[in-house]
Amino acid sequence: MGDAATGEAIATDALIIGAGPVGLFAVFELGLLDIRAHLVDILPKVGGQCAELYPEKPIYDIPGFPIVTGQALVDNLMKQIEPFAPTFHLGEMVESVESLGTAAAPLYRVTTDAGTVFEAKTVLIAAGGGSFQPKKPPIPGIDAYENESVFYAVRRMDAFRDRSILIVGGGDSALDWTLNLQPIAKRVTLMHRRDEFRAAPHSVEKMRALVAEGAMDLRIGQVTGLRGAGGALEAALCRNDAGETFEIACDRMLPFFGLTMKLGPIAQWGLNLAENLIPVDTEKFETSTPGIFAIGDINAYPGKLKLILSGFHEGALAAQKVHRYVFPEKKLFFQYTTSSSSLQKKLGVAG
Repeated sequence: MGDAATGEAIATDALIIGAGPVGLFAVFELGLLDIRAHLVDILPKVGGQCAELYPEKPIYDIPGFPIVTGQALVDNLMKQIEPFAPTFHLGEMVESVESLGTAAAPLYRVTTDAGTVFEAKTVLIAAGGGSFQPKKPPIPGIDAYENESVFYAVRRMDAFRDRSILIVGGGDSALDWTLNLQPIAKRVTLMHRRDEFRAAPHSVEKMRALVAEGAMDLRIGQVTGLRGAGGALEAALCRNDAGETFEIACDRMLPFFGLTMKLGPIAQWGLNLAENLIPVDTEKFETSTPGIFAIGDINAYPGKLKLILSGFHEGALAAQKVHRYVFPEKKLFFQYTTSSSSLQKKLGVAG
């Protein structure tokens, strides 16, 4: 690798920081333009939040897929970029970005915490919201149950089969997992501090219908403590607004209190920031620094929607400007993959 062992830098046309869906699709758009890419991600596997936080959660707004799980989307993206043979550097975090070039001819020396060094003509930041971690509820002693019977994400639905599950929260994640786990669980109880929910109205309606049918429980209140031994949860101790205390028997608990996003070292890279996001233009999604782009949830611009499909669009436009930096003497002609034999050949489908 580039190389912590030899001290030599890896030369690349584009360095993509973040191997989530948007970073992966950027590989495809760059590859169509003959731009080589390396990817760095702090996680030990590709897929970003899709793979780490909700690999089995259904996603409904990806064009061409009426329904697809987070992991299936990642798997399909990996298959799509196979012809371009990108190199992945997983379990590494970018620590520094140093400019070696000019505004007209950018060149960046990028170093990770593992000692890997890149010299990249362009950098695409596709790091989602930066590094992320779940917000922990203020419950005494919860640490002893974490990763044994208290979880902040569902990585395998089958691990919750035939379990008595308490889900805590009132947002989309809480309602989504209530509805997805209810059919396979022994019993699901949803708890929220009030009888109003921030989740999509359709999800709330489905949840209330299940409660009316007796297929699950809804309790109003807050968890104040946990009971169990050796990390094995037996019950949650709860209190409602009237001050009454009660217990909910459960052997699994899923608190969904949202995520805390931290930019980490990105905040020190000299980019203009706005509320922990990176402002970009909407022509090419370039930052205030020439040759550095930001695509996906990490960027900000008027009308921004934090959707995966928006990130795909941003990556496609960014690739056009990256081409100008990588091949300054080469004129770029837009081509459709459906009608261009040269693009089809790159994808391995030409006759």
